[in-house]
Amino acid sequence: MQFIDLLSQKERIRKGLLQRIERILDSGQFVMGPEVTELESQLARWVGTKHCLSCSSGTDALLMPLMAKGIGPGDAVLTTPFTFVATAEVISLVGATPVFLDVRPDTFNIDPELIGHAVEDAVKRGLKPKAIIPVDLFGLPADYTRITAIASAFNLWVLEDACQGFGGSFAGRKAGSFGLVGATSFFPAKPLGCYGDGGAVFTDDDEMEMLMRSIRVHGGGIDKYSNDRIGINGRLDTIQAAVLLEKLAIFDEELETRQRVAESYTRRLKGRVKVPVIGESCRSAWAQYSVLAASSAERDQLTQALQRESVPSMIYYAIPLHLQKAYASLGYRAGDFPISEDLSSRIFSLPMHPYLKEEEIDKICSILLA
Repeated sequence: MQFIDLLSQKERIRKGLLQRIERILDSGQFVMGPEVTELESQLARWVGTKHCLSCSSGTDALLMPLMAKGIGPGDAVLTTPFTFVATAEVISLVGATPVFLDVRPDTFNIDPELIGHAVEDAVKRGLKPKAIIPVDLFGLPADYTRITAIASAFNLWVLEDACQGFGGSFAGRKAGSFGLVGATSFFPAKPLGCYGDGGAVFTDDDEMEMLMRSIRVHGGGIDKYSNDRIGINGRLDTIQAAVLLEKLAIFDEELETRQRVAESYTRRLKGRVKVPVIGESCRSAWAQYSVLAASSAERDQLTQALQRESVPSMIYYAIPLHLQKAYASLGYRAGDFPISEDLSSRIFSLPMHPYLKEEEIDKICSILLA
């Protein structure tokens, strides 16, 4: 059984993809070819933003907006400790300081009511709070109504980390469209993934689009050898754009199938483990289907039972960021973010993809319910 089944999906898109790849090989435009522009246009239309810029990874998609806004030493950027390291890593890469705030126990996303406390924490550390990066964890967009309002009150701009959330929606708007900039990842395991690394940024702001376009290719100016600012090598390979164009054509259908898989899990497992909570105004992309055991010991018991039957499971995330060695210098200790720490001790994720068969779901659930 596959945790994520990319092979079945490959068979669906094989013919069209091979035709696209052959055209690219014949053209010789392997980097930033016309397929990249086509993809950006389709993605902007799909998300509902004025601009979309593709890039080389989800990490670069998070990095470029911070660089464009001049975030650097002495600045604080607020974010969650319950996420993949890239969310905080980009803050450190520009020389700023991550300031963490805890998450809600139901959605696993940033608790908007704690933003003010995090701002106070940043000021006490001698930092200037500049921005906040909410994470659309496991495919579920954060509460952008509350986050945007509270962030605005503290003069913070919002960078949406939609690296897991692409395909989800909140209050009728699609993930990637929130904040000053939305960033996403096309890592192969994502709901919309390529066959390598890739990412994209979304914005309605013309100046941010211009700055990020420059930063994406070595801070370029009017031509290839004019450099107006410090940038990165953040271009998307043309073949990856071709993969994404073929996958985008079936993306809506796959999202519907992911929803049916999630509903099937929830219907069977509710009451045995704590299942995901999705609000009425939200729709998850179901990047992961993550549940909570009653304790760390029970999680071990359940994941071992799955393993004995050759059913894969994963733990996202076993160590919250404030307790990672890389962030020891920030001075956080165990107990500082109790909800994130509790979630890390009990959470585990089940196989989730659009090609999961009903009999496979039955097998997974029967093991957990035994």
